[in-house]
Amino acid sequence: MKTLPPLSSFSRVAVKVTDLRVCVAFLAVVVILVYTSLWAYRQFMSSPPYVDPERYPIRGIDVSAHNGMMNLDAAAADGIEFIFIKASEGDTFRDENFRINYNKATHAGMKIGAYHFFRFDCDGVSQGMNLVKAIGNRHLDLGVAIDVEESGNPAGVDSLQIAKSIQAMADYLYLSGLRVTFYSNRTGYYEYLCETMPGASLWICSFQPTPINAEWTFWQFNHHGRVAGIRGDVDLNVFCGSRQEWQNYLNGSVWPYETPPDSGRTPVAPHH
Repeated sequence: MKTLPPLSSFSRVAVKVTDLRVCVAFLAVVVILVYTSLWAYRQFMSSPPYVDPERYPIRGIDVSAHNGMMNLDAAAADGIEFIFIKASEGDTFRDENFRINYNKATHAGMKIGAYHFFRFDCDGVSQGMNLVKAIGNRHLDLGVAIDVEESGNPAGVDSLQIAKSIQAMADYLYLSGLRVTFYSNRTGYYEYLCETMPGASLWICSFQPTPINAEWTFWQFNHHGRVAGIRGDVDLNVFCGSRQEWQNYLNGSVWPYETPPDSGRTPVAPHH
């Protein structure tokens, strides 16, 4: 049997160069695909829609320690009228800037709410207790919001158990006399909130011209907003209604389900 002659040194080098070129070309294609995917996501999935200021005149932001030190007086002068401030997460974590952000927002004359990042792997009542302790006796014009989203949470937790824990936390907050709003995107709303918390105030995150086919109270429409007094990106929100409806909401109405209750009455929990 005849065998092929061994490759010369020149031939072996040529093969290695060819292999290297193939690897470089492959890596270049991968980089291009990754870049294109990220660009497409930012351009089409997270780009903010046009939000008509005449239809939605009440503008707000939501912030946490990640936004750093802020000049909220400047933000208020830039047209920001309300703010949701992160207070807590899970059953132990407290946002380190909640107190200073609250004081700054109060000085700026903003209407204030506090939000809690809900952890799928923590007991609902314990999370409610953590939030109540974090806000203390501070006045909250907008009450509290429970942030329900899969991003940042562990996978594999039973959906039914998550919904029950959310309900347990909400019940604890209602019994504590707090107005409760639920924050989520479309996926989270239909997975965890739609059936278990009907009629509850909804703060929806959506980058579509129509945020969701459901009633909503607040709409987070931009993750990359720019506001005076804040360095870098900040989340932008609007209230779903006119200035008169905003005043009704501040007076206790559960937009858009009822007229303002009698002065001093605590908004009731939705039936579930």
